[in-house]
Amino acid sequence: MNALKKNASLLFKFAKIQAMCCIFPLAVFSILAITSVIHIPYIPRYDLIFILLLLVQILMVKLKLETIEELKIICLFHILGLLLEIFKVNISHSWTYPEASYLKIFNVPFYSGFMYASVGSYVVQAWKKLKLNVEHWPSLGLSFTLSFVLYLNFFTNYFIYDFRYFIILAIVVVFWRAQFIFSIDESTTHKMKALLSFSLIGFFIYIAENIASFFNAYRYPNQAETWHLVGFGKMSSWFLLVIVSIVLVVNLKQVKGRKP
Repeated sequence: MNALKKNASLLFKFAKIQAMCCIFPLAVFSILAITSVIHIPYIPRYDLIFILLLLVQILMVKLKLETIEELKIICLFHILGLLLEIFKVNISHSWTYPEASYLKIFNVPFYSGFMYASVGSYVVQAWKKLKLNVEHWPSLGLSFTLSFVLYLNFFTNYFIYDFRYFIILAIVVVFWRAQFIFSIDESTTHKMKALLSFSLIGFFIYIAENIASFFNAYRYPNQAETWHLVGFGKMSSWFLLVIVSIVLVVNLKQVKGRKP
């Protein structure tokens, strides 16, 4: 009974920490939901979302929930996400943004970058709040190269063969022994395989993507007339993007001399 009580307590603490790590992602979904039912005259919804999320980001820095250094990393995710959005919307026509917007570039509203930045925010917050460390992590050169190749494949797969399954196989080999070490309380540490962590985060982002498309954040071609669940195959895309996010955070920590 004592062991059960202790495990329940640890699970509650872990859930609480996870909720704190998800402050910015929760803000994104809250704003998407609220703006889907409450409209402000003369301000396009997508522009309002961008303004509100920008204010949330500023507030998080002011309240010291994020540091300037962490904000720089999150901004990098915003830029990488926006570049991918521009390509996917205009070249491969993978999805669309059906609503009007003034604050956009090449048919992509600026707020879309915040959806990627929210993943970066979660990773940064989890690193800090769970006192994350890594074990058997691949070298900087290997992990950066693999991340670059898998990010590049999101663009090149439109013109040439989609190498994602070969990349996933390479990821399994490279990260097979890698694991995260984290602390829920001061007394114990826990370990989780990196591959399991990538998969779990990718799955929850897939759920989040369904919520986002439901609130008309964007639409896939099969959702043009009415909303449908996003194809389960999209999970592999989020699995890969999560790896880019986590590798960037871990390796930037190492480059800055705070070796995990």
